[in-house]
Amino acid sequence: MKSLEIFDSAQKRKLSFSPIQPGKVKIYVCGPTVYDDAHLGHARSSIAFDLWRRLFIALGYEVTFVKNFTDIDDKIIKKSQEMQKTPEEIAQTYTQSYLQDMEAINVMRADIEPQATQNLEAMQKMIAKLLDSHHAYQTSNGDIYLDSSKDQLYGNLSHRNEELELRSRIQGQEKKSERDFALWKAYKGSEDVGYESPFGKGRPGWHIECSAMIEEHLAYQNQDYAIDIHAGGADLLFPHHENEACQTRCATHRELAKYWLHNGFVTINGEKMSKSLGNSFFLKDILKYYHGEIIRNYLLGTHYRSNFDFSEADLLSSKKRLDKLYRLKKRLGSISAGSLDLKFQNHLLEALSDDLNISLALSIIENMIKEGNEALDQHPKDKAIKATIQANLDYIFKLLGIGGMDAIEYFQLGITQEQKDEICAKISLRTQAKKNKNFALADSIRAELEKQGIALLDTAEGTIWEKI
Repeated sequence: MKSLEIFDSAQKRKLSFSPIQPGKVKIYVCGPTVYDDAHLGHARSSIAFDLWRRLFIALGYEVTFVKNFTDIDDKIIKKSQEMQKTPEEIAQTYTQSYLQDMEAINVMRADIEPQATQNLEAMQKMIAKLLDSHHAYQTSNGDIYLDSSKDQLYGNLSHRNEELELRSRIQGQEKKSERDFALWKAYKGSEDVGYESPFGKGRPGWHIECSAMIEEHLAYQNQDYAIDIHAGGADLLFPHHENEACQTRCATHRELAKYWLHNGFVTINGEKMSKSLGNSFFLKDILKYYHGEIIRNYLLGTHYRSNFDFSEADLLSSKKRLDKLYRLKKRLGSISAGSLDLKFQNHLLEALSDDLNISLALSIIENMIKEGNEALDQHPKDKAIKATIQANLDYIFKLLGIGGMDAIEYFQLGITQEQKDEICAKISLRTQAKKNKNFALADSIRAELEKQGIALLDTAEGTIWEKI
């Protein structure tokens, strides 16, 4: 099988992946700022890097996967004031909401989930090192900034035009340069949040969190790079990731990551998702109408580096692909998995090893489904064929996170428990009518259910039903 290729955002080209330590890979993904519910952008990013993680595991790597939670931030403080709750309560509420939403779309929990407020000591330690080495300076009001002029490699990651785009999100009159960024924000009073530190009461800037937590929880020692892969949304490339790379270089004299991965933007009706535009779809709201696996299947279908334009019509169209998988699974019945088709496995891994070539991977799965159905048409009772197909489907679930539901339950999605009870009662009545040879009643019950969008299938094990 060909080597794994990965598109590095810094070099803007595909590179053959070579781990820092053989057989191991350390991945850090920028997680959410927990001041609100997860939206489609969070889902897209999480699924993209969950797929990378699953691929590395499938290829035999020992993977350490870290995703942080920014639990102190201007937005969290503002939300706490609006809701008259503590910042801790706000952060805890939305952290749990985020984790529940990610579980719903089959995103694996990270191995380590550091929170900013639990790693203040590590951040203060890195800031102190930057001050001692004169890579940072403190202003008269107590704020601390990274002196970007001390880093000759600043801009090497994002390759942004300095005159037009090297601007900091944090403005300050005492900054030496507009591209200098805050490491520590001095306490501003009762409406702010502050923590004691060697350089005065305050709180960390956003960028320092990730660099410090990587050093604390993930970094290799005595290597040219702290970790193998740093990942996040394309909107984080500049200034967040650029600033992370800068401060890590200045503090540790090494590069933060050997490879940088970024997923594309999510748009709705062609506009980038934004709270100000009012088009930031909350994942929890979509989950009210569509099962998480259907959403995952939809978001998987576009290459992770491409921009993604959400459309409910496209979601329903992508569901047809998932329907085909479950239709095949339903034909297998309760068969146990046998030996995996190694040719199918290798083709799937080769496709995904080309920087997650998802379109090729999905076409390979489509072909497997087609061939599986043809084999069952010719040999409907062949248990060996069924067992291999089941093994293939299990592998798809392991690698892509789709196809893990019970097939009968899948085709009953969207039906409430009360409706299910009514359907089952009518099926029981129909079964009894058939036993009594009252076929007219049995046929009328079937017709009534069909009008309700319910199709019946009589099998040797009894009558099963599905939503049409």
